Amino acid sequence: MAAFVSRYASAFLDVVTDAQLDTAAVDQQFNDFLGTWNGSSELREFFENPAVPAAQKVAILDKLNAKLGMMKELRNLIAVLIDNGRIKQVAEVGVAYRTLLQERMGIKPVEIVTARELGEDEREALVAEVSKLAGARVDASFKQDESILGGTVVRIGSTVYDGSVRGRLERLRKFWRAEASGFQGSGVRDRRPRGSLTNAFGFLELKDFEMEAGVRRIRISKTRTTAD
Repeated sequence: MAAFVSRYASAFLDVVTDAQLDTAAVDQQFNDFLGTWNGSSELREFFENPAVPAAQKVAILDKLNAKLGMMKELRNLIAVLIDNGRIKQVAEVGVAYRTLLQERMGIKPVEIVTARELGEDEREALVAEVSKLAGARVDASFKQDESILGGTVVRIGSTVYDGSVRGRLERLRKFWRAEASGFQGSGVRDRRPRGSLTNAFGFLELKDFEMEAGVRRIRISKTRTTAD
């Protein structure tokens, strides 16, 4: 991210804070503008064209704002970006502004990956649990990835909590590979797991459980693994 992007974002956040603006309304209006911006290549080409005078661009901005109804502080931010030849980076400024706002409000951005699309109630329940895990309010984005087979993968900053079926199976594979190595080294076929299954699998408890992986049901117990 260019340094000037952070400066514009920080200055705009100060304006929003000092004016005690409704941050949710600002965010929605910013999204509305970016939706129009991203949806029209002609609009972007016009505003990014250095041959067009800034005053003419601002005049078009005001005509556009007659439809969008942006508050004056947001309109002024975009006008300043136009005047300074930085309008091309308006989306980057928007992202930086939201990041700074979330930091100031103690909100943590999180990514939640599931194997299937969730209903609204399921999402709300999951966000509530992730918020407890993060120890803070969260701004959750959802992603669908069928390759994880089931369960959930949650990313909070640089920390990843892998509760997916794929992740569990991978940890199981590594566990039994280590077990097999230990058996060969000792010359004794001890069928008791070494150490804690909780440590080996992360999200698993020391007890029998079942996981659905496509049409195969995999049963894992303290001492054996079978598939049917």
